Amino acid sequence: MIDRAIAVNPRLRLAQRHKERLGHAVAISLGYIDKLTASLPASHEANAAAWSTDPFIRAFFATPDDLTKIFSRSEELRGFFARNADHTHAYATLGMAMYERRVLGVALEGELVRHDVVQTKLCFSDHRVIICGGTESDLRAEIARRLVDQLALEGLARLAADRRDLVAKGRELLEARVALLERQGVGMRSVLGDRPDADADELARLKVQIEDNARNLAALRVPTEAVELELDRVCDVYSHPTDHLYVERRSIRLDLMNVIRQDDTQASHEIEFRVARIPGDPPRMRAFALVRYPRAELLPAGLHIDAAMRAL
Repeated sequence: MIDRAIAVNPRLRLAQRHKERLGHAVAISLGYIDKLTASLPASHEANAAAWSTDPFIRAFFATPDDLTKIFSRSEELRGFFARNADHTHAYATLGMAMYERRVLGVALEGELVRHDVVQTKLCFSDHRVIICGGTESDLRAEIARRLVDQLALEGLARLAADRRDLVAKGRELLEARVALLERQGVGMRSVLGDRPDADADELARLKVQIEDNARNLAALRVPTEAVELELDRVCDVYSHPTDHLYVERRSIRLDLMNVIRQDDTQASHEIEFRVARIPGDPPRMRAFALVRYPRAELLPAGLHIDAAMRAL
């Protein structure tokens, strides 16, 4: 985990006793992250049959076909199955944007049916599947590693914003590194699937730019005090993980049309899911869930219509 923190900001290794100091701070974060990942509910089966039987999965997708298309569109999921020919299922994180929308619907009041009743509908969109694992424990361990990355990124962002103590050139390189890593999808963005679409060529270019940025940072001559300050800032973030990482538990009663209900007088189910913070300006919240998807329902590879339309 210390090595992952240094990979985000390689210049930290120039500070005195950097591993010892980072180790103490990272240990505090790992205690918090272990509790956080352990608190996540067990994974749900995500397949066409589950859409009909599991209200949790049904709430996230309009139809079973939508579920299949969204998972089949994930390059990370396809890559996992390609690398692991013996796996019949993959455990993954499903990240989604979530918002409420006012709609007009039908409601039963006593024995009367009222039309054009204003209702609140919970909507999920921008479904992304980024992190995959062979077992649920593997998936939770990978989530923990990505959260460590996120804290390192938070520390890097704090350095870039510190205009008083860092030299201008170093600040520019740090700001550029934060932007590049966010574009690549480091940290919480990889857990929740909140990253811009990028094809293989663009990801390759990002990797080259990040490596160039790391070399420029390493070659930059800065006072010893500035390097020590960088490590202090990062250690401070790792020592206070609750200030930067949190996951909320949401419990909402929904009917089959995802209309929010206050009681169970109409056909509805209590849905409990998790919502996490995506740092940024402004920060955003995204819903996510742990799921298990079968290789057998992966659609054949071919023309990705969404990508083709974006290109046009």
